[in-house]
Amino acid sequence: MAANGPIIIAHRGASGERPEHTLGSYERAIDQGADFIEPDLVSTKDGVLVARHENEISETTDVAAHPEFADRKTTKTIDGQSLTGWFTEDFTLAELKTLRAKERLPQLRPANTAYDGRWDVPTLEEIIALVKRREQETGRRIGLYPETKHPSHFRALGLPLEERLVATLAKAGYDGADDPVFIQSFEVDNLKRLNGMTALPLIQLMASVAGPPDRSGVTYAAMSTPEGLAEIALYADGVGLEKAMVIPRTADGKLAAPTRIVKDAHAAGLKVHVWTFRRENYFLPAEFKAGENPVAVGNVGAEIRAFLATGIDGLFSDNVAEAVAAKR
Repeated sequence: MAANGPIIIAHRGASGERPEHTLGSYERAIDQGADFIEPDLVSTKDGVLVARHENEISETTDVAAHPEFADRKTTKTIDGQSLTGWFTEDFTLAELKTLRAKERLPQLRPANTAYDGRWDVPTLEEIIALVKRREQETGRRIGLYPETKHPSHFRALGLPLEERLVATLAKAGYDGADDPVFIQSFEVDNLKRLNGMTALPLIQLMASVAGPPDRSGVTYAAMSTPEGLAEIALYADGVGLEKAMVIPRTADGKLAAPTRIVKDAHAAGLKVHVWTFRRENYFLPAEFKAGENPVAVGNVGAEIRAFLATGIDGLFSDNVAEAVAAKR
């Protein structure tokens, strides 16, 4: 699984340049030199794993334009949040395949809307097939970094993600500790379940606020202490940290001094991967913005280099080319 220095993980593919979680986005990321591509996985009604950032798909597909599915619109509570829209678990794969993907952030990424409708919603098997084909064409290993999205929700529906994910990966030859795969989740119990099902490395995702949806009263802040990180090391191989946990921002929006969390995680034997680097001004620290327009492209490379200096082992970026260049 070794890469030359910290790994570059294509966040939902090259999602800064193509609609996220499409074969076009993943292929663009591979062309730009990503070490890993990241599919977020949810389930269809008939138990097929597909790539969507959320199981609610109105922002990333044209489902609202399909009158035949108008009666599928509903309101559900997902991880404590009330959401209204259309949900993958209410569609068979055949039905989902009639939809077309679209740009999720058209106001920030208007150029990506030119690709609306070009691709459908890909299955995990289709993503693996793309990776295998591009490995043959390029002669280099391309990793997979799947995230199990809302695993407790899907297990409660009788559509568990873990068993299907492990079986699909194993069928494709991914089942060892040194294979180029990381499995990630914001939840805890499903990672513990996966730890007993596969030797593939596991990543505990954490945010700067809140806590794991399946652990009431537990906060990510508590999990990020030396004691909390030691507990994570019992079932996972690394942590996926929101940027602010590694380098917070000052009151005026600039980067502050780094925290101890990278050193503490390494002391616990955990890898540290950081999310998410994006080039638009809207997402950047104040010192790296280019003017005031939130859509303008700033200096994300400088931001990435500041984080690389903390000793992180990898990073997620919507903009693979800029991330690869910053690592050189």
